[in-house]
Amino acid sequence: MIPGSGPTDRDGNSPLGLKAATLKLLAEGLATHGIATVRVDKRGMYASAGAIPDANAVTIGDYAKDVHSWIMSIRHMTDARCVWVLGHSEGGLVALSAAQDSTAICGLILLATPGRPTDQTLAEQLRANPANAPVLDQALAAISDLKAGRHVDVSQFHPALQRLFHPAIQDFLISEFAIDPAKLISTIHKPVLIVQGERDMQVSVEDAHALKQADPAAKTVMLPDTNHVMKPVASADRRANLATYANPGLPLVPAVVPAIADFVLSVPR
Repeated sequence: MIPGSGPTDRDGNSPLGLKAATLKLLAEGLATHGIATVRVDKRGMYASAGAIPDANAVTIGDYAKDVHSWIMSIRHMTDARCVWVLGHSEGGLVALSAAQDSTAICGLILLATPGRPTDQTLAEQLRANPANAPVLDQALAAISDLKAGRHVDVSQFHPALQRLFHPAIQDFLISEFAIDPAKLISTIHKPVLIVQGERDMQVSVEDAHALKQADPAAKTVMLPDTNHVMKPVASADRRANLATYANPGLPLVPAVVPAIADFVLSVPR
């Protein structure tokens, strides 16, 4: 299981207020179906803190290499022929990148994974929040520069944008913005499951459709009243949606674990 963006840990939580425990709950649910899982901390973070001195000095390609290393270890320990890779959000981009050159991957489960380059998704998210209006032009200009492979001087930016485009993570953003997930998925000849919540405020239903269009053989599961962290949300209220991000006691939507389990167990080994 590959966690999403930022300092997200193996459980799917982050010190930035994310406490939904999405990956932990998925692992517990899949175990009841007889599916073993491995959750990992990213290189340089948490239990993987000793891997590199600077957790920011990474690229999507580095994370993909780590996926290969984990798969090698899992196969050595279990004698498995191949390993499924599940990526949540940005983790889905890592999964897609890792699957480009690995026969040891059985297939992919992409949860709330962008179907367009991340610079487009980020710009859309920023535009969607009216509170960003005063800094939107500055943010969009920064995204454009990073997309072109140019570093950005953020010293005069709004403090929130200084964090978002911090110099320490700009190389990572440049590597991420260069990825077109639709192109990647179109080259993968493995089973793929796309799971998308219909009340996701970070990755849209259109992203799932873009992935499906690029890989018509992929199976798509659309989950109504489900948000980015796979929790139930019954309305379009933004505050109610975000409140679930900080609630580890709130169960996942009932359909998500069976959807993944049924897909994995249905593929001949």
